[in-house]
Amino acid sequence: MEKKHLAYFSILLVGLLLIIRLFYIQIIDTKYKPSPLNNSAIAVKYDYPERGFIYDRNGVLIVANQPSYDIMIVPRDVKPLDTLEFCRLLKISKKDFLKKYKKSRIYSPRIPSVFLAQLSKNDYAYLQEKMYKYKGFFIQKRTLRQYPLKSAANVLGYIGEVNNALLSKNSYYQQGELIGINGVEKQYEEALRGVKGVKFIQRNRFNKEIGPYKGGVYDTLATVGKDVTITLDIKLQKYAEDLMANKRGGIVAIEPSTGEILSLVSSPTYDPNLLVGRERSKNYTRLFLDKDNNPLYDRSLLAQYPPGSPFKIINALIALQEQVITTETPFYCHGGFRYGRSSKAFMKCHCGTHGAPVKLDKGIYKSCNSYFANTYKKIIEKYPTSSEGMKVWSDHVKSFGLGNFLNNDLSTGVKGIVPDENLYNRFYPNFKWGASTTISNAIGQGEILTTPIQLANMTAIVANKGLYYTPHIIKKIDNKPIKIDKFTTPKRTTIDSKYFPPIIEGMFHVIENPGGTARWSRVEGIEICGKTGTAENSHGQDHSIFVAFAPKDNPKIAIAVFVENGYWGSRWAGPIATLMIEKYLNGQTNRPREEKRMYEGSLQDEYDKQLLKIALEKETK
Repeated sequence: MEKKHLAYFSILLVGLLLIIRLFYIQIIDTKYKPSPLNNSAIAVKYDYPERGFIYDRNGVLIVANQPSYDIMIVPRDVKPLDTLEFCRLLKISKKDFLKKYKKSRIYSPRIPSVFLAQLSKNDYAYLQEKMYKYKGFFIQKRTLRQYPLKSAANVLGYIGEVNNALLSKNSYYQQGELIGINGVEKQYEEALRGVKGVKFIQRNRFNKEIGPYKGGVYDTLATVGKDVTITLDIKLQKYAEDLMANKRGGIVAIEPSTGEILSLVSSPTYDPNLLVGRERSKNYTRLFLDKDNNPLYDRSLLAQYPPGSPFKIINALIALQEQVITTETPFYCHGGFRYGRSSKAFMKCHCGTHGAPVKLDKGIYKSCNSYFANTYKKIIEKYPTSSEGMKVWSDHVKSFGLGNFLNNDLSTGVKGIVPDENLYNRFYPNFKWGASTTISNAIGQGEILTTPIQLANMTAIVANKGLYYTPHIIKKIDNKPIKIDKFTTPKRTTIDSKYFPPIIEGMFHVIENPGGTARWSRVEGIEICGKTGTAENSHGQDHSIFVAFAPKDNPKIAIAVFVENGYWGSRWAGPIATLMIEKYLNGQTNRPREEKRMYEGSLQDEYDKQLLKIALEKETK
């Protein structure tokens, strides 16, 4: 190609690129288009849609809406007014008035923002006739949440005003608007909120509204929020909350075949209606400052407890997988397990099989500490070094979803702790540690910490013979079933399915065998597989734990119950779990005395003792 042709071609190419760029900027890209928001003669009004309703798995309405009204302000339009009269109408002080006015002016002198949020119907009716006197102020209709069943506050979450951090990141929201703060309201905010409509109103030189700007070409209609169906069974949820009255702890129930969460209880709880309306801020402060009960703290997802004896199930499965025991391997129990020369190096056992051989089935239903201490020791000592043995053991445990987030769709959670070889190498840098050093792991004590949802998932895994579906709360959006890969794809543990049946049989005998630790929680007509637990508590009375699933074949529900300071597993956690199972599977219960004991039973004295002990320990330090 000659040089002159190359020059012509270059000029044509540059020209073509410039034309394409100008076409993109002027026709396609809206970034540089004049916006009505930048026109001082334009008033902007938003039309807020109704937020989507929330239903439980059976179609029961659990979150609805109620009308509310906001006093809006456009600071530059505000004319001199009788401030005292206006404050009296709004039931605020002059100091509050000035503070709110300053805040709105800093936000924007010409864009409407919320001056006073969430007026009631009565306040609106009274103010509507008088607002003409106060230029720059107008009333805008909104909707607030309403909770007809007053249940599942920790699951549903609440809505509140957007904060400055979110305003700087998300241009959709304006100051004073509402957003899901926690729970389902937060996780599914985009579906629930809908899309607000916008109207641009033209003003003349006297600042009087004269009609839609450019015939309403920029206006948009509001889109109502989508209804959401969650996996919760609200009747079971409410029943569990009633059983946990005057107790502290967490309950999680899961459908093993899907991972759908049937119940997610944190106790003490609160009426979700408290965090609605103009009293929301005051009520939130009161709940937040209640450090004795901590009702805003979700114990089902955040509280970390030693798993206690239910963890023996995992140790038994690991030992079978590693082939260090069989179902017939016997260990003798002499009232405990001695793991060192010191008299203190003795793990007590209360299984009542002194001097008798204990095999796997009996070890589970009698919850024999000696059996599982020997089992754990064999796992660790199978390998040349303790570090190698610990790594294998820890990897098996983590495959059950312990020691990590479950990657669910809940708005909060913690990992828990599963110790590994790195942890103990840091703990004992100059000491040759081994199975005896870490023997508390054998019975779910020591460094292991789990949350109720993790133990419920572990129980679902046993029910499914080695696989699980990620626990989740969403079921439908806009009445369309949700199919998310991470919720519908099964995950497998490192334990072969053939090792689960003897464990399930042992859990069945926990309740059905006359010597089982939960014999008194037996339910006629339902084959329940369970495991009691008692988690040591250095600050007070031990915690009561129970995990279970039912029916034994084709399980429909897996559950974990933690009752803080509840003594042993069969005293509080066991009856609560089996009553819930009976209620869910049969629709009713036939154990009125046990039900009454749970309803009326209180552990407040134990909590008071614990608080006093902690306070004294702090003073001593």
